[in-house]
Amino acid sequence: MPSRKREMTENSRGLKMALLGPPGAGKGTQAMRLADRVGVARVAPGELFRKHQKKETELGLLARGYMERGVLVPDDVTIRMVMEWIGHLGPGDGFLLDGFPRTLAQARALDGKLEDDGGIDKVLHIKVNQEELIRRLTGRLLCRDCQTPYHLESSQPGKPGTCDRCGGELYQREDDRPEAVGKRIEVYFAETEPLVDYYMRACKLKEIHGEGTIEEVGQAMMEAVG
Repeated sequence: MPSRKREMTENSRGLKMALLGPPGAGKGTQAMRLADRVGVARVAPGELFRKHQKKETELGLLARGYMERGVLVPDDVTIRMVMEWIGHLGPGDGFLLDGFPRTLAQARALDGKLEDDGGIDKVLHIKVNQEELIRRLTGRLLCRDCQTPYHLESSQPGKPGTCDRCGGELYQREDDRPEAVGKRIEVYFAETEPLVDYYMRACKLKEIHGEGTIEEVGQAMMEAVG
């Protein structure tokens, strides 16, 4: 008789999941932890942008053109990258989309892609109040190479300015500077409110209180998945 933990892991490997949350909610950290614990592939749109740009694919060059102008990559480009990534997974493989979908157009495209496979199974939404988001973002550092997040107060690297995971250089994103953070959060909530309602009406949304420790939030996510 398998243990409950092993049984849950085996049953979860085919889960198709998406993780939503505002900037600073800890999506990147929690997505990596959840994907590892459940045993599914994980991807974030930003990773796909960098991968395609490095390979200089058609989609990568399209994305680069928008990013160099400081504007958002259009839905159709993001959708094509994510759908292509899903298409390379094996039959019955589960996955975790970190920060996708971001708009209703992206959600509907995802539904279309998964229509013959039962659709998305779980959409986890990490909720954090605005004051806490501002505190987190203005102290956040990211690795230039692997994008592992750190924080000047709560999650410092072993060696200042250097990633513990890969040795890459740590930096602060321009849009994590105090003057930009408030606007980012406002834009996120305006864009995402319809998306949260969309998945709530479909009975696929699980809300996660995101203001505990990394371990507490991770446990809440595992319970939501289980």
